[in-house]
Amino acid sequence: MSKVLRLGMVGGGQGAYIGNIHRLASRLDGAWQLMAGAFDVDPERGRAFAISQGLDPARSYGTYHELIAGEAGREDKVDAVAICTPNFTHYPIAKALIDAGFDVICEKPLTATLADAVALEKLARDSGRFVGVTYTYSGYPMVHEARVRICNGELGEIRTVQVEYPLEWMANAVEQSGNAQAAWRTDPKKNGRGGSIGDIGTHAYHLAGFVTGLKLESLTADLSTFVPGRTLDDNAHVMMRYQGGARGLLWSSQVAIGNSNGVRLRIFGDKGSLQWFQEQPNELVFTPLDGCVRLIKRGADNLSEDAKLRTRTPPGHPEGYLEAFANLYAGFAEAIRAHQEGREVGLLGQNLPLAYDGLKGVAFVEAVVDSHESPNQPWLTPVAV
Repeated sequence: MSKVLRLGMVGGGQGAYIGNIHRLASRLDGAWQLMAGAFDVDPERGRAFAISQGLDPARSYGTYHELIAGEAGREDKVDAVAICTPNFTHYPIAKALIDAGFDVICEKPLTATLADAVALEKLARDSGRFVGVTYTYSGYPMVHEARVRICNGELGEIRTVQVEYPLEWMANAVEQSGNAQAAWRTDPKKNGRGGSIGDIGTHAYHLAGFVTGLKLESLTADLSTFVPGRTLDDNAHVMMRYQGGARGLLWSSQVAIGNSNGVRLRIFGDKGSLQWFQEQPNELVFTPLDGCVRLIKRGADNLSEDAKLRTRTPPGHPEGYLEAFANLYAGFAEAIRAHQEGREVGLLGQNLPLAYDGLKGVAFVEAVVDSHESPNQPWLTPVAV
Protein backbone atom coordinates (compact mmCIF):
# COMPACT_ATOMS: atom_id res chain seq x y z
CA MET A 1 0.00 0.00 0.00
CA SER A 2 1.06 3.58 -0.64
CA LYS A 3 1.95 5.46 2.50
CA VAL A 4 -0.54 7.88 4.00
CA LEU A 5 0.67 11.43 3.47
CA ARG A 6 0.74 13.85 6.37
CA LEU A 7 -1.25 17.07 5.88
CA GLY A 8 -0.88 20.43 7.56
CA MET A 9 -3.40 23.25 7.27
CA VAL A 10 -3.33 27.03 7.59
CA GLY A 11 -6.71 28.65 8.17
CA GLY A 12 -9.96 26.75 7.82
CA GLY A 13 -10.73 26.62 11.52
CA GLN A 14 -13.95 26.84 13.51
CA GLY A 15 -16.86 27.96 11.31
CA ALA A 16 -14.82 28.03 8.10
CA TYR A 17 -16.77 26.18 5.42
CA ILE A 18 -13.89 25.52 3.04
CA GLY A 19 -11.57 24.20 5.74
CA ASN A 20 -14.02 21.45 6.60
CA ILE A 21 -14.37 20.57 2.92
CA HIS A 22 -10.58 20.19 2.66
CA ARG A 23 -10.48 17.98 5.75
CA LEU A 24 -13.33 15.74 4.59
CA ALA A 25 -12.03 15.47 1.03
CA SER A 26 -8.46 14.76 2.07
CA ARG A 27 -9.40 11.72 4.13
CA LEU A 28 -12.10 10.25 1.88
CA ASP A 29 -9.70 7.86 0.12
CA GLY A 30 -7.33 7.32 3.03
CA ALA A 31 -4.48 9.08 1.22
CA TRP A 32 -4.01 11.87 3.78
CA GLN A 33 -4.06 12.34 7.53
CA LEU A 34 -4.32 15.78 9.08
CA MET A 35 -1.39 16.07 11.50
CA ALA A 36 -0.76 19.77 12.14
CA GLY A 37 -2.34 23.14 11.73
CA ALA A 38 -2.48 26.87 12.41
CA PHE A 39 -6.20 27.29 12.00
CA ASP A 40 -7.10 30.81 13.08
CA VAL A 41 -5.83 34.38 13.22
CA ASP A 42 -6.53 34.08 16.95
CA PRO A 43 -3.78 31.67 18.09
CA GLU A 44 -5.62 30.40 21.15
CA ARG A 45 -8.82 29.81 19.24
CA GLY A 46 -6.80 28.04 16.54
CA ARG A 47 -5.05 25.80 19.08
CA ALA A 48 -8.36 24.93 20.71
CA PHE A 49 -9.81 23.98 17.33
CA ALA A 50 -6.77 21.81 16.51
CA ILE A 51 -7.16 19.90 19.76
CA SER A 52 -10.89 19.46 19.07
CA GLN A 53 -9.87 17.75 15.80
CA GLY A 54 -7.71 15.28 17.70
CA LEU A 55 -4.35 16.82 16.79
CA ASP A 56 -1.33 16.53 19.03
CA PRO A 57 -1.19 19.73 21.13
CA ALA A 58 2.49 19.97 20.22
CA ARG A 59 1.46 20.31 16.57
CA SER A 60 -1.34 22.80 17.23
CA TYR A 61 0.30 26.05 16.17
CA GLY A 62 -0.66 29.67 16.70
CA THR A 63 0.62 31.00 13.36
CA TYR A 64 1.85 29.62 10.06
CA HIS A 65 5.35 30.81 11.00
CA GLU A 66 5.17 28.57 14.07
CA LEU A 67 3.89 25.70 11.93
CA ILE A 68 6.84 26.01 9.54
CA ALA A 69 9.36 26.22 12.38
CA GLY A 70 7.76 23.39 14.31
CA GLU A 71 7.35 20.98 11.40
CA ALA A 72 10.63 21.65 9.61
CA GLY A 73 12.69 19.92 12.27
CA ARG A 74 10.49 16.84 12.67
CA GLU A 75 11.36 13.49 11.15
CA ASP A 76 7.62 12.99 10.59
CA LYS A 77 6.96 16.48 9.27
CA VAL A 78 3.91 17.09 7.11
CA ASP A 79 4.23 16.27 3.41
CA ALA A 80 2.11 19.22 2.27
CA VAL A 81 0.22 22.17 3.73
CA ALA A 82 -3.26 23.28 2.62
CA ILE A 83 -3.86 27.03 2.56
CA CYS A 84 -7.50 27.78 3.42
CA THR A 85 -7.29 31.51 4.12
CA PRO A 86 -8.59 34.68 2.40
CA ASN A 87 -7.02 35.54 -0.96
CA PHE A 88 -4.66 38.29 0.14
CA THR A 89 -2.80 35.92 2.48
CA HIS A 90 -2.14 33.17 -0.07
CA TYR A 91 1.10 34.58 -1.43
CA PRO A 92 3.02 35.23 1.80
CA ILE A 93 1.95 31.89 3.28
CA ALA A 94 2.71 29.87 0.14
CA LYS A 95 6.06 31.61 -0.38
CA ALA A 96 7.12 30.93 3.20
CA LEU A 97 6.11 27.27 2.89
CA ILE A 98 7.90 26.74 -0.42
CA ASP A 99 11.02 28.51 0.85
CA ALA A 100 10.99 26.11 3.80
CA GLY A 101 10.73 23.07 1.52
CA PHE A 102 7.03 22.20 1.85
CA ASP A 103 4.62 21.22 -0.91
CA VAL A 104 1.45 23.32 -1.06
CA ILE A 105 -2.25 22.87 -1.76
CA CYS A 106 -3.81 26.30 -2.19
CA GLU A 107 -7.35 27.56 -2.42
CA LYS A 108 -8.19 29.53 -5.54
CA PRO A 109 -7.45 32.15 -6.64
CA LEU A 110 -3.75 31.46 -6.31
CA THR A 111 -3.11 35.04 -5.14
CA ALA A 112 -4.93 38.37 -4.92
CA THR A 113 -2.64 40.18 -7.39
CA LEU A 114 -1.10 39.30 -10.73
CA ALA A 115 2.40 40.28 -9.59
CA ASP A 116 2.17 37.84 -6.68
CA ALA A 117 0.81 35.09 -8.96
CA VAL A 118 3.69 35.52 -11.41
CA ALA A 119 6.22 35.44 -8.58
CA LEU A 120 4.65 32.42 -6.88
CA GLU A 121 4.41 30.38 -10.09
CA LYS A 122 8.07 31.10 -10.83
CA LEU A 123 9.04 30.16 -7.28
CA ALA A 124 7.16 26.86 -7.57
CA ARG A 125 8.79 26.10 -10.92
CA ASP A 126 12.31 27.01 -9.83
CA SER A 127 12.06 25.19 -6.49
CA GLY A 128 10.48 22.03 -7.85
CA ARG A 129 7.91 22.09 -5.05
CA PHE A 130 4.41 20.81 -5.78
CA VAL A 131 1.72 23.51 -5.78
CA GLY A 132 -1.84 22.31 -6.39
CA VAL A 133 -4.79 24.69 -6.72
CA THR A 134 -8.28 23.53 -5.77
CA TYR A 135 -10.28 24.21 -8.91
CA THR A 136 -12.88 21.78 -7.67
CA TYR A 137 -14.97 21.28 -10.77
CA SER A 138 -12.09 19.68 -12.64
CA GLY A 139 -12.40 16.80 -10.18
CA TYR A 140 -15.73 15.48 -11.45
CA PRO A 141 -15.56 12.16 -13.34
CA MET A 142 -17.86 13.35 -16.14
CA VAL A 143 -15.83 16.51 -16.59
CA HIS A 144 -12.84 14.28 -17.28
CA GLU A 145 -14.99 12.18 -19.61
CA ALA A 146 -15.92 15.30 -21.57
CA ARG A 147 -12.28 16.30 -21.76
CA VAL A 148 -11.23 12.90 -23.13
CA ARG A 149 -14.01 12.86 -25.73
CA ILE A 150 -13.03 16.29 -26.98
CA CYS A 151 -9.35 15.28 -27.10
CA ASN A 152 -10.42 12.25 -29.15
CA GLY A 153 -12.13 14.50 -31.68
CA GLU A 154 -15.73 13.45 -31.04
CA LEU A 155 -16.93 17.06 -31.27
CA GLY A 156 -14.68 17.93 -34.19
CA GLU A 157 -13.45 21.51 -34.34
CA ILE A 158 -14.75 23.50 -31.37
CA ARG A 159 -16.84 26.50 -32.39
CA THR A 160 -18.50 27.83 -29.24
CA VAL A 161 -18.05 27.44 -25.48
CA GLN A 162 -20.60 28.69 -22.98
CA VAL A 163 -19.89 28.49 -19.25
CA GLU A 164 -21.69 30.01 -16.30
CA TYR A 165 -21.56 30.11 -12.52
CA PRO A 166 -24.53 31.91 -10.94
CA LEU A 167 -25.14 32.29 -7.20
CA GLU A 168 -27.73 34.14 -5.14
CA TRP A 169 -26.10 34.37 -1.70
CA MET A 170 -25.00 38.00 -2.09
CA ALA A 171 -28.20 39.32 -3.68
CA ASN A 172 -28.48 41.58 -0.62
CA ALA A 173 -25.75 43.49 1.20
CA VAL A 174 -24.94 40.57 3.49
CA GLU A 175 -21.43 41.92 4.00
CA GLN A 176 -22.97 44.79 5.99
CA SER A 177 -24.78 42.50 8.43
CA GLY A 178 -21.88 40.58 9.96
CA ASN A 179 -21.26 37.93 7.32
CA ALA A 180 -17.48 37.52 7.54
CA GLN A 181 -17.22 35.46 4.35
CA ALA A 182 -18.98 38.17 2.37
CA ALA A 183 -17.06 40.97 4.10
CA TRP A 184 -13.60 40.00 2.88
CA ARG A 185 -14.93 38.97 -0.55
CA THR A 186 -16.18 42.50 -1.12
CA ASP A 187 -12.99 44.18 0.11
CA PRO A 188 -10.54 44.74 -2.78
CA LYS A 189 -7.61 44.82 -0.36
CA LYS A 190 -8.39 41.27 0.75
CA ASN A 191 -10.13 39.74 -2.27
CA GLY A 192 -8.33 41.37 -5.18
CA ARG A 193 -9.70 43.49 -8.03
CA GLY A 194 -12.41 41.07 -9.14
CA GLY A 195 -15.57 40.39 -7.15
CA SER A 196 -17.78 37.71 -8.67
CA ILE A 197 -15.31 37.24 -11.51
CA GLY A 198 -12.49 36.53 -9.05
CA ASP A 199 -14.49 34.42 -6.63
CA ILE A 200 -16.45 32.17 -9.00
CA GLY A 201 -15.74 33.40 -12.53
CA THR A 202 -12.22 32.03 -12.23
CA HIS A 203 -13.75 28.57 -11.60
CA ALA A 204 -15.81 28.87 -14.78
CA TYR A 205 -12.81 30.03 -16.82
CA HIS A 206 -10.66 27.14 -15.62
CA LEU A 207 -13.43 24.60 -16.25
CA ALA A 208 -13.92 25.72 -19.86
CA GLY A 209 -10.20 25.63 -20.62
CA PHE A 210 -9.65 22.33 -18.81
CA VAL A 211 -12.35 20.49 -20.75
CA THR A 212 -11.75 21.97 -24.20
CA GLY A 213 -7.98 22.46 -24.11
CA LEU A 214 -8.52 25.82 -25.82
CA LYS A 215 -6.13 28.70 -25.19
CA LEU A 216 -7.58 32.14 -24.58
CA GLU A 217 -6.51 34.75 -27.13
CA SER A 218 -8.40 37.84 -25.94
CA LEU A 219 -11.50 38.92 -24.07
CA THR A 220 -13.88 41.78 -23.54
CA ALA A 221 -15.90 42.21 -20.36
CA ASP A 222 -18.83 44.03 -18.81
CA LEU A 223 -18.87 44.10 -15.00
CA SER A 224 -21.78 45.23 -12.85
CA THR A 225 -22.22 46.04 -9.19
CA PHE A 226 -25.94 45.81 -8.50
CA VAL A 227 -26.00 45.97 -4.69
CA PRO A 228 -25.68 49.59 -3.50
CA GLY A 229 -22.55 50.32 -1.48
CA ARG A 230 -20.64 47.32 -2.76
CA THR A 231 -17.12 48.05 -4.06
CA LEU A 232 -16.46 45.05 -6.30
CA ASP A 233 -18.49 43.54 -9.12
CA ASP A 234 -21.24 41.09 -8.25
CA ASN A 235 -22.08 40.17 -11.85
CA ALA A 236 -19.85 39.64 -14.90
CA HIS A 237 -20.36 38.96 -18.59
CA VAL A 238 -17.25 38.07 -20.59
CA MET A 239 -16.89 37.36 -24.30
CA MET A 240 -13.80 35.33 -25.17
CA ARG A 241 -11.87 34.67 -28.36
CA TYR A 242 -9.84 31.48 -28.32
CA GLN A 243 -6.79 30.68 -30.40
CA GLY A 244 -7.89 28.86 -33.55
CA GLY A 245 -11.15 30.76 -33.92
CA ALA A 246 -13.49 29.37 -31.27
CA ARG A 247 -15.63 31.83 -29.33
CA GLY A 248 -16.72 31.76 -25.71
CA LEU A 249 -19.23 33.32 -23.33
CA LEU A 250 -18.80 33.38 -19.54
CA TRP A 251 -21.30 34.57 -16.95
CA SER A 252 -20.63 34.74 -13.24
CA SER A 253 -23.01 36.24 -10.72
CA GLN A 254 -23.39 36.44 -6.96
CA VAL A 255 -26.84 38.05 -7.24
CA ALA A 256 -28.73 35.58 -9.47
CA ILE A 257 -31.74 34.80 -7.28
CA GLY A 258 -32.85 31.20 -7.58
CA ASN A 259 -29.37 29.84 -8.33
CA SER A 260 -27.12 27.94 -5.95
CA ASN A 261 -23.73 27.02 -7.41
CA GLY A 262 -25.35 26.53 -10.81
CA VAL A 263 -22.20 25.64 -12.75
CA ARG A 264 -23.07 24.82 -16.37
CA LEU A 265 -20.86 24.08 -19.37
CA ARG A 266 -21.92 23.76 -23.02
CA ILE A 267 -19.45 23.02 -25.81
CA PHE A 268 -20.38 23.02 -29.50
CA GLY A 269 -18.20 21.68 -32.31
CA ASP A 270 -18.75 21.01 -36.00
CA LYS A 271 -19.50 17.31 -35.32
CA GLY A 272 -21.49 17.50 -32.10
CA SER A 273 -21.96 19.03 -28.66
CA LEU A 274 -21.51 18.20 -24.99
CA GLN A 275 -23.34 19.63 -21.99
CA TRP A 276 -22.57 19.20 -18.29
CA PHE A 277 -24.49 20.76 -15.40
CA GLN A 278 -23.29 20.50 -11.81
CA GLU A 279 -26.86 19.95 -10.58
CA GLN A 280 -26.75 16.66 -12.53
CA PRO A 281 -23.02 15.95 -12.16
CA ASN A 282 -23.23 12.25 -12.98
CA GLU A 283 -24.59 12.86 -16.48
CA LEU A 284 -23.04 14.15 -19.68
CA VAL A 285 -25.28 14.98 -22.65
CA PHE A 286 -23.69 14.20 -26.04
CA THR A 287 -25.42 15.23 -29.26
CA PRO A 288 -23.70 14.20 -32.51
CA LEU A 289 -24.46 15.95 -35.80
CA ASP A 290 -27.50 14.28 -37.42
CA GLY A 291 -27.63 11.75 -34.59
CA CYS A 292 -29.60 10.86 -31.49
CA VAL A 293 -29.03 12.60 -28.18
CA ARG A 294 -27.06 10.33 -25.85
CA LEU A 295 -27.12 10.52 -22.07
CA ILE A 296 -23.74 9.30 -20.80
CA LYS A 297 -23.83 8.26 -17.15
CA ARG A 298 -21.06 8.03 -14.61
CA GLY A 299 -20.25 4.43 -13.79
CA ALA A 300 -20.94 3.08 -17.29
CA ASP A 301 -18.55 0.40 -18.55
CA ASN A 302 -17.60 2.29 -21.72
CA LEU A 303 -16.22 5.40 -20.02
CA SER A 304 -12.60 6.51 -20.24
CA GLU A 305 -10.05 5.42 -17.65
CA ASP A 306 -9.83 9.08 -16.62
CA ALA A 307 -13.48 8.99 -15.54
CA LYS A 308 -13.38 5.46 -14.07
CA LEU A 309 -10.40 6.31 -11.85
CA ARG A 310 -12.42 9.11 -10.28
CA THR A 311 -15.59 7.07 -9.73
CA ARG A 312 -16.35 5.38 -6.41
CA THR A 313 -19.95 4.14 -6.58
CA PRO A 314 -22.09 2.31 -9.18
CA PRO A 315 -24.54 4.15 -11.47
CA GLY A 316 -27.60 5.42 -9.64
CA HIS A 317 -25.66 6.21 -6.47
CA PRO A 318 -24.93 9.92 -6.87
CA GLU A 319 -21.47 11.38 -6.42
CA GLY A 320 -21.03 15.11 -6.14
CA TYR A 321 -19.01 18.06 -4.93
CA LEU A 322 -17.25 16.43 -1.99
CA GLU A 323 -16.15 13.46 -4.09
CA ALA A 324 -14.88 15.81 -6.81
CA PHE A 325 -12.85 17.68 -4.20
CA ALA A 326 -11.55 14.34 -2.93
CA ASN A 327 -10.48 13.44 -6.46
CA LEU A 328 -8.21 16.49 -6.44
CA TYR A 329 -6.70 15.41 -3.13
CA ALA A 330 -6.21 11.87 -4.43
CA GLY A 331 -4.48 13.28 -7.50
CA PHE A 332 -2.31 15.61 -5.43
CA ALA A 333 -1.30 12.63 -3.29
CA GLU A 334 -0.33 10.58 -6.34
CA ALA A 335 1.73 13.42 -7.79
CA ILE A 336 3.56 14.06 -4.51
CA ARG A 337 4.18 10.37 -3.87
CA ALA A 338 5.55 9.89 -7.39
CA HIS A 339 8.01 12.74 -6.85
CA GLN A 340 9.06 11.37 -3.46
CA GLU A 341 9.56 7.89 -4.91
CA GLY A 342 11.30 9.02 -8.09
CA ARG A 343 8.82 7.41 -10.47
CA GLU A 344 6.44 8.40 -13.26
CA VAL A 345 3.16 9.95 -12.16
CA GLY A 346 0.14 7.67 -12.57
CA LEU A 347 -2.98 8.74 -14.46
CA LEU A 348 -4.75 9.90 -11.29
CA GLY A 349 -1.95 12.40 -10.67
CA GLN A 350 -2.12 13.85 -14.17
CA ASN A 351 -4.26 16.71 -15.53
CA LEU A 352 -4.36 18.46 -12.16
CA PRO A 353 -4.77 22.20 -11.54
CA LEU A 354 -1.29 23.41 -10.63
CA ALA A 355 0.51 26.72 -10.05
CA TYR A 356 0.43 27.76 -13.71
CA ASP A 357 -3.32 27.17 -13.81
CA GLY A 358 -3.58 29.39 -10.76
CA LEU A 359 -1.52 32.06 -12.52
CA LYS A 360 -3.78 31.86 -15.58
CA GLY A 361 -6.82 32.33 -13.36
CA VAL A 362 -5.43 35.48 -11.75
CA ALA A 363 -4.31 36.82 -15.15
CA PHE A 364 -7.81 36.20 -16.48
CA VAL A 365 -9.40 38.20 -13.65
CA GLU A 366 -6.96 41.07 -14.16
CA ALA A 367 -7.68 41.17 -17.90
CA VAL A 368 -11.44 41.14 -17.27
CA VAL A 369 -11.22 44.11 -14.91
CA ASP A 370 -8.82 45.94 -17.23
CA SER A 371 -11.17 45.37 -20.17
CA HIS A 372 -14.13 46.73 -18.25
CA GLU A 373 -12.14 49.78 -17.18
CA SER A 374 -10.71 50.43 -20.68
CA PRO A 375 -13.66 51.09 -23.02
CA ASN A 376 -11.33 52.38 -25.75
CA GLN A 377 -9.40 49.10 -25.74
CA PRO A 378 -11.97 46.47 -24.83
CA TRP A 379 -10.27 43.37 -26.28
CA LEU A 380 -7.37 42.44 -24.03
CA THR A 381 -5.01 39.47 -23.87
CA PRO A 382 -4.19 38.08 -20.41
CA VAL A 383 -0.53 37.88 -19.40
CA ALA A 384 -0.81 34.09 -19.16
CA VAL A 385 -3.24 32.24 -21.39
